[in-house]
Amino acid sequence: MHIYESLTHGTPVYVSALHRFGTDGLLLADFSQPRPGDRAADLCSGCGVVALRWHDQGHRGPCDGVEIDQEASALLAQSLENCPEAAAHIRPVQADLRQFTPPERGRYDLAACNPPYFTGGFQSADPRRAAARHENSCTIQDAADCAARLLRDGGKFFLCHRPEHLSRVFCALSAAGLEPKRLRFVKKSPQAAPWLFLCEAQKGRKPGLVILPNLLPGEYPSY
Repeated sequence: MHIYESLTHGTPVYVSALHRFGTDGLLLADFSQPRPGDRAADLCSGCGVVALRWHDQGHRGPCDGVEIDQEASALLAQSLENCPEAAAHIRPVQADLRQFTPPERGRYDLAACNPPYFTGGFQSADPRRAAARHENSCTIQDAADCAARLLRDGGKFFLCHRPEHLSRVFCALSAAGLEPKRLRFVKKSPQAAPWLFLCEAQKGRKPGLVILPNLLPGEYPSY
């Protein structure tokens, strides 16, 4: 059964038991908010919450929601059917980002990705659930390489990930020609270790990383 959540300004996000969104998706969307006319891509889009949150906050430029899973991509399409204003500029794309090379490649201003976090450990017997959580069909290097193909020179790539993978993420970004420029850790309390980080990288730029203040629960976005 599909239900929908309503974002701050009324944009619907249809979800299912398998394809939902969490705090990390909202944090990523707010951290990466495009300028109103930017050409953008939401990679590993899932139910499309990042693209839809961008729209809810004022983005109106061309936007691709790229997702390999058919059911998840259909959820974004269902949200757009019920929000014509968003449908005018957001395009659901069911595709493997490892091969995603649209005609507009090299002309995107911005891309964001909430990728699978895990490389090992227990995996669900449901292959779709396993794919959403483990790097079976999308590694962090795959996501970085896709972003590098899409972005113009100086274009921005945003992602969220677990802190224990920080060095691996930075290596993948560097290998794709994406230079980390801003980093922010997310905590559940001032004394706690971070549970998430948000990163902005830019294509073809020189080193120069700014570490932003930690993000704490009272500063998390609501919807």
